[in-house]
Amino acid sequence: FTGGTSAAQLKDLGVAYVILGHSEVRRNPEKKLTGESNNNVNKKVKTALANGLIPVVAVGESNTERNQAKTKETVSTMVKESLAGLSPEEAAKVIIAYEPVWAIGTGKTATPEQAEEMHLFIRDILLDMFGEEAASKMRIIYGGSVKPDNIVDLIAQPNIDGALVGGASLNAKSFAGIIEAVAAHASSAITTEQLPPSTPKGGIDLQGINVQAAPAS
Repeated sequence: FTGGTSAAQLKDLGVAYVILGHSEVRRNPEKKLTGESNNNVNKKVKTALANGLIPVVAVGESNTERNQAKTKETVSTMVKESLAGLSPEEAAKVIIAYEPVWAIGTGKTATPEQAEEMHLFIRDILLDMFGEEAASKMRIIYGGSVKPDNIVDLIAQPNIDGALVGGASLNAKSFAGIIEAVAAHASSAITTEQLPPSTPKGGIDLQGINVQAAPAS
């Protein structure tokens, strides 16, 4: 199972990130929460941090919970109990992965609007728990049938900081497509602001110098 290897072994292998609280250990085959408890995930988060590993804590609701309007209740409990007892400094190192169980390996994906709503909800919980500075540093990423044709719409949302790619990462072409789509989106999003004209006062006007890169050797 994900999260079933000791921190010392992972460090010895050069691992930097660990996924904790994934649905495969939180839930049974019927997707009910009968597996690993939030308290146990919390212990693993603290163990990971103590050993210099970055925890990626997965949270998310099942299809039944969503249909019963228990999405926010379920996710809120997971976040609060999985991160209980952390200092703001420790929390700032943790990554939260919102991964609705009904979207894992099913081909179904939360709409960008649905995902953004939940990411903002989680961000507000982190704000209440750890304060604005720590909450602003924590990354909240989306997982659940991420593909080349939906990644850009997802990461364009203000509170989606990245993606936890599952099945698509097992196919080189698909995974490369996701990377290329993100790179193209990032490139197109870069804009150069028009700087106001400077008024040099006895120094060098760096804004007025035409700088050209030297050709590659």
